[in-house]
Amino acid sequence: MTVQPTHGGANAIAAGRLWAGGAATAVVAALIAVVGILLARGVFDVPILAPEGEGTWGDVDTLRYALYCAAAALVATGLLHLLLISTPRPLQFFSWIIGLATVAATLLPFVANGTTESKIATGLINLIVGIAIGTLLTGAARSAMRDRRTTTY
Repeated sequence: MTVQPTHGGANAIAAGRLWAGGAATAVVAALIAVVGILLARGVFDVPILAPEGEGTWGDVDTLRYALYCAAAALVATGLLHLLLISTPRPLQFFSWIIGLATVAATLLPFVANGTTESKIATGLINLIVGIAIGTLLTGAARSAMRDRRTTTY
């Protein structure tokens, strides 16, 4: 039995599988944001994303934040797809990009107005969302890559 590579032995991407993983990652990212806000506001009484009088759920900013987290996962999926079809060592580049974006998102609350507690809580939520997006999408990419090899007898 011989294995002959086709198309130069390049990896094919199962785009549907990658984007399904991206959609699932978007749901996870949004839920992490909601759970983080509920934990911060409801358990630790830290008023993030809404004035203190808005209760555990906060206001419309809670939903907006969760949607932004989901959108970040979808943008990351698009970036990952582009890297997979165009760059050498795409997962290495993706890990660096997501890692640096996560650090930036973690530090971003500290340049805004607010209490120290709300800055720390928001930064932690951003960190966890970034880690989830990076790890889940890297796994989805590995699952979506198929070796383009044909077997002949």
